[in-house]
Amino acid sequence: MNTLIVLLGPTGVGKTALSLRLAEHFQTPVISADSRQFYRGLEIGTAAPTAGEQARVKHYFVGNLDVTDYYNASQYENDVLHLLENEIFKKNTVALLVGGSMMYIDAVCNGIDDIPNADEEIRQSLWQVFENEGIEPLRAQLKMLDPVHYSEVDLKNHKRIIHALEICLTAGKPYSSFRTKTAKERPFRILKIGLDRPREELYERINRRVDEMIAGGLEEEARRVYPQKELNSLNTVGYKEFFKYFDGEWDYDFAVSMIKQDSRRYARKQLSWFRRDKDIHWFHPDNEEDILTFFLEHK
Repeated sequence: MNTLIVLLGPTGVGKTALSLRLAEHFQTPVISADSRQFYRGLEIGTAAPTAGEQARVKHYFVGNLDVTDYYNASQYENDVLHLLENEIFKKNTVALLVGGSMMYIDAVCNGIDDIPNADEEIRQSLWQVFENEGIEPLRAQLKMLDPVHYSEVDLKNHKRIIHALEICLTAGKPYSSFRTKTAKERPFRILKIGLDRPREELYERINRRVDEMIAGGLEEEARRVYPQKELNSLNTVGYKEFFKYFDGEWDYDFAVSMIKQDSRRYARKQLSWFRRDKDIHWFHPDNEEDILTFFLEHK
């Protein structure tokens, strides 16, 4: 039976290096599940695979979108399933999906409910409200239109609130009415391998990687996209902190320290999400032989 190996873990843990070796071992390409690596022009800040790494192993969903493009987890689910069925599994019994974007991984593994696409004008108007008035009026509107989802959603996460309102206003029905939370059957086996390190080791790697990004030109990359800073695709660690520096809100050293802090915070959020999934088998990234042995035992 065809198998999709899902190699996941927090930012900075070492997914890329291991994924290249696993891809070569299984003679299969890498399907990126890092939603920010989809966008061109963000290569440094998203730690996208280098040209050399992409020459070594074929990658999908890296630099395939412009920062102005709208793309969501439902579209990604459809695109990955199409790629698996029509290309990868026609040549190989093993596929490799790699990343740390929780909702995108979940979309491929479990499916997303058939939620209608949001109206673009509605989306823009909601973002305008957020930019001009903040999150509170959006919370109030969601509470009125969909009290069920209001009671469940992270009320500090403006993107989740805006997305739910988009659907409520587009469909004329509560967002919660579309969410069945029923996992979809897949015509292939899914094997989830999680990578983790001791917390201090992970944080040290994250801090060092931010320093390497700075040395590699992250500030210049952020300046290039600064005129488009309001785009949702740029509401991303590494860019939003530099935008505050460019705006004069923060000084340079504080902005860099916040990139490190926000990266560590995001890693904790990723691990908290992944730990709820009991199907994930956890390994230290250095234990490549154990990972391969595990795969062979579950083949």
